Amino acid sequence: MRRVLITGGGTGIGRAIARSFAASGDHVTICGRRLGPLQETAQGSQMQCRVADVTDEGAVRDLFDTGFDVVIANAGGGVAGKVRHVSLADWNATLAVNLTGTFLLFREALRNMGPGGRLIAIASTASLKGGASIPAYAAAKHGVLGLVRSVALDVAGKGLTCNAVCPGFVDTDLAEAAISAVQKRFDLTREAALAEVISDNPMGRLIAPEEVVAAVQFLASAGASMVNGHALSVSGGEI
Repeated sequence: MRRVLITGGGTGIGRAIARSFAASGDHVTICGRRLGPLQETAQGSQMQCRVADVTDEGAVRDLFDTGFDVVIANAGGGVAGKVRHVSLADWNATLAVNLTGTFLLFREALRNMGPGGRLIAIASTASLKGGASIPAYAAAKHGVLGLVRSVALDVAGKGLTCNAVCPGFVDTDLAEAAISAVQKRFDLTREAALAEVISDNPMGRLIAPEEVVAAVQFLASAGASMVNGHALSVSGGEI
């Protein structure tokens, strides 16, 4: 039975990942800043819930009172706004939760991770291309991918792997918030706003959380032992 740690496990993609690993019989620990969503995710399972802010070095260190076989850096977020409108506070906060949080998590995980271990970052298609309205988020996610590729080279001789999953817009509350924002900003119907949000996806729909989960499960599997430093795009051909 593997020990699996998932940050941002209370909602969205993190929740779907956590439930999938728990259903597979793994020992799952989820963390996030709010206990309520974590408890909702864990309901009916044996998941362990830990309240922690991934930007806090001490809080991340405390998560590793035991070692983990699979560590998934999923916590993230950011604000929209073109670069001339991004405040320094929003810039710093976006880099902190997406990039610094992933660095702190992976650094601590590697202190006790043995052969066969898996480090997986939930990045974004924004780690593979720019975005005029998401400069801070795109910069942070580009940084995550640089970190993943660097760690992959570092751990390659130790029987570990480090990879990233890069989804486009996934059918979660965050996507719904983006749709609502576009709807309000441009005075559109929800259908028109949805079409705008998914316009970069050639398949013309939101990605199901389970489709991201499948990619994560593959990278965590024994069959992916030679997949290292890879950015796996789950985007319908956007990338």
